[in-house]
Amino acid sequence: MIVFHTSNIEVAHPDIKHSRDYLDFGRGFYLTKLEEQARSYGQRFIRRDEPAIMNIYELSEVTVYFSYHLFSAYDWEWLDFIAACRKGLPHPTFDIIEGGIADDQVFDTVDLYLTGVYSREQALDQLRFKQPNHQLCITSQQALDDHLHFVKSVIL
Repeated sequence: MIVFHTSNIEVAHPDIKHSRDYLDFGRGFYLTKLEEQARSYGQRFIRRDEPAIMNIYELSEVTVYFSYHLFSAYDWEWLDFIAACRKGLPHPTFDIIEGGIADDQVFDTVDLYLTGVYSREQALDQLRFKQPNHQLCITSQQALDDHLHFVKSVIL
């Protein structure tokens, strides 16, 4: 499968150590299978007068040695996982996590849930009408090394 990672630099050799804490699925290397989403993300660098570079990879089939979890909807499981990761709380760990992004469409709802203004039910009621974007987070350096292969980079 072809996947994309947009940054202000070419990332031919991705690693986990340069990842930030408190992201949607925790520390890891984030990708998307949606090219248009990757191109759109590049605008945040362009607005800051930085280069926007879309890195393109081939993700090979993941072996049974790695744990994988799919969040197929904005549901209570996704919401609680995002909340735990963003707050730095204990949460289940997986080598590869796939699901929707807490992007501009849904961030306000997630933030209101994280601060206790919305209950889980209120947040889910708001999220049920949102169509998830796509993110893939690889949290294991071994999974990155074994299954993610750099193809090329494109300046946006």
